[in-house]
Amino acid sequence: MGSDFLIQNIQLFTLIFVRIFALISIAPLLSSAGIPPIAKVGLAMFTGIVIFPWVAEQGYLIPDSGLAYGLLLIGEILIGLILGFMLTVIYSAFLLSGQLYSMQMGFGASQVYDPLAQIQIPLMGQFVNLMAMFIFVINGGFQKIFLMGVLRSFETIKAVDLINVREPILKLVLRSMSILFEQALVIAFPILGVLLLISVSMGLLAKAAPQMNLLMLGFPIKITMAFLMLFLAMPFLLEAFTRVIDSSFYELMNFLKVMSGGSV
Repeated sequence: MGSDFLIQNIQLFTLIFVRIFALISIAPLLSSAGIPPIAKVGLAMFTGIVIFPWVAEQGYLIPDSGLAYGLLLIGEILIGLILGFMLTVIYSAFLLSGQLYSMQMGFGASQVYDPLAQIQIPLMGQFVNLMAMFIFVINGGFQKIFLMGVLRSFETIKAVDLINVREPILKLVLRSMSILFEQALVIAFPILGVLLLISVSMGLLAKAAPQMNLLMLGFPIKITMAFLMLFLAMPFLLEAFTRVIDSSFYELMNFLKVMSGGSV
């Protein structure tokens, strides 16, 4: 592909670029505030140049009207944001499960700075989030984003398709939100279950022996048991993290299937 061909089709390249950049701006890890904006723009441009010949062969009609082209740009941005949102919602299950850990362990008030998101998050939320990022990378998460979120989307979706599939998109987004809470509870259940049993046991013990200072003993016991269960449940958690990440891409494929006129 020569530079002259790219310049002659700059309108098509712009549509490709804005969709990819919108996806990168909200996708897990890639949307991190620690990544300079110029790097995100460069990645979007490089990816757009690589896939431009393939998209051009698919036959993407460019309207003559400036207003229609502007609406097409907005549609491409919306598609990129929706694709990134589908991945981010499921990925947020890790942070939610970490918050559940922190509250039940007594670390609810302990906040640490997340350099990637540049926000304060609970201590255990940061730990779980780092584990999830590690698994996301070693399982080829970035490759899947560009293969499924970029290449597959250009094969199945055009901006004009958004008009006809508004209701299926809403249903799919709501289902993704329900899966978020479901997966977060699955990840947090081993430790939350043990902490619940400890709390019940300490309540019964407080009734049986009210002279014992359970307030001083309770927090160290809960924290110790929580970390012990976290260590013992680590193989299960790693497997659960892998399933959650895979489910996010599965939901993304469902979305692309709906957009192409299929059914989930």
